[in-house]
Amino acid sequence: MGTRVVLAMSGGVDSSAAAWLLQQQGHEVIGLFMRSGVHSEAACELPVVGNQPEHRQGCCSASDAADARRVADSLGIPFHALNFQDAFGRIKDYFADEYLSGRTPNPCVMCNNWLKFGRLWEFARQVEATHIASGHYAQLLPTPGSDRPALVRGLDSGKDQSYVLFGIDPELLKHVLFPVGDATKSEIRETAQRAGLRIFDKPDSQEICFVPDNDYAGFLKRHRGEFDTAGEVVDTAGTVLGKHDGYERFTVGQRRGLGIAFGEPRYVVAIEPESHRVVVGKRQELARDWLEADRLNWLVDGAGDTSIQPLRCQAQIRYRHEAAAAAVERTGDDRVRVTFDEPQFGVAPGQAVVFYDGDRVLGGGWIR
Repeated sequence: MGTRVVLAMSGGVDSSAAAWLLQQQGHEVIGLFMRSGVHSEAACELPVVGNQPEHRQGCCSASDAADARRVADSLGIPFHALNFQDAFGRIKDYFADEYLSGRTPNPCVMCNNWLKFGRLWEFARQVEATHIASGHYAQLLPTPGSDRPALVRGLDSGKDQSYVLFGIDPELLKHVLFPVGDATKSEIRETAQRAGLRIFDKPDSQEICFVPDNDYAGFLKRHRGEFDTAGEVVDTAGTVLGKHDGYERFTVGQRRGLGIAFGEPRYVVAIEPESHRVVVGKRQELARDWLEADRLNWLVDGAGDTSIQPLRCQAQIRYRHEAAAAAVERTGDDRVRVTFDEPQFGVAPGQAVVFYDGDRVLGGGWIR
């Protein structure tokens, strides 16, 4: 027998196909579009690429909300578009604070923690729904002896989004559905087309929803006002190599756009907000044997208890990183040291490190 489910609908292919799949499974579906409160006319302009307007998902709430509403109407499901400007404001503040602290933020994780699986669940309880759902490429599989399912990677390895879901409240997992997680992206597009959904060929978004032009520095200026973060570009020995216009324009591991010509590739190996310095080095200087992480969230009972022996797992340090064999040791009440079997490149403070046992997410934290 189906249940009442509130589905986060973005107007994209994945959440739209998820609505149809949930219906086919017999669920009573309620669609919810989360408005960001962004009303910039410039953000809503759609440049033409070839003969088609370039899609910028999230850049124009009215446009994407209209797509989501049309899908809901075609499927005959109730639809709500609510303004979550306050929650998005919190995410924007976090984004700006991290960059200005010389760290690399991950707003998608925070959006999932605070909004998609926070405020979405609050709304679900208001309408007496027992479950919430989204179009994330991840899976929830039964766990023997527990009513809490295991969060595992999506079937499509190229689209897997389990990394950005590590921060979900573990008790909430029993109330979550991921209808597209056991399919590939091409299969989901075919599903949307078969269901008669006109958005079946809508391009995927590549931008952060509140930075539609991908200009992070410009967003920071608009959000924080004028500030001076210009400084020196130095090598790992402290030798000044040049100047930069603002350290918020760089992230650890970056190679392109350094503004200085070198005889061989150079990478950002550190950002020093106190001195405004950006430190660059050769690839081998980017290698790290270990990292420290805090603000941990464990999805598997007992996984975080490393007081007796280290936790052996695979650790993923960014969204597109291939998880690497590592040992996790607790160094404080809410802090761990992650030691890699082989050095890893591009360990960026502010990014998440997520721990896996095979395809199962054990938990994760934030790189210090």
